[in-house]
Amino acid sequence: MALDLVPALDAPHLLAPPVAAALGVLPPEIARSIRIAPIDPTLADTAAFCAAYDIRLADSANCIVVAGKRGDRVTYAACVVLATTRADVNGVVRRLLDARRASFAPMDDAVAMTGMEYGGITPLGLPADWRILVDSRVQAVGSAIIGAGIRGAKVALPGSTLCALPGVDVIEGLASD
Repeated sequence: MALDLVPALDAPHLLAPPVAAALGVLPPEIARSIRIAPIDPTLADTAAFCAAYDIRLADSANCIVVAGKRGDRVTYAACVVLATTRADVNGVVRRLLDARRASFAPMDDAVAMTGMEYGGITPLGLPADWRILVDSRVQAVGSAIIGAGIRGAKVALPGSTLCALPGVDVIEGLASD
């Protein structure tokens, strides 16, 4: 199968509502560089998606929701890393969130707080008070493939554009091989 990418601005029905809203307020030059394609929602998980659509893992990015805890305070953040790497949740992320413990947020919490489907969470349209931490290696990807907020679509955008999205902090060493 091949991805049938179209401008995301022309296909808002393929975006979760908070993602569509975020796309609508981006500077026009950034919004125009974002494309979207419908996919089989049963193939939304990275490995299955890449195999079915002949996408290299190195061109696919994952957005994970992390909860950092210090006492009674819980801080949420999103981490974007290439599919060939793993976010250093217990080291780099924990320190960046000033947390004693950090872990993947429970699925139900991540879905409820983002308004997105699990397996489709993306850095576009996340809650305004969340940090968006992006591994520096994402910048070099010509066309990074990431979730669209729903399991039935994927977004493609230059890694440099992803790293320039509002609220993004590009972090050297956020992920390891």
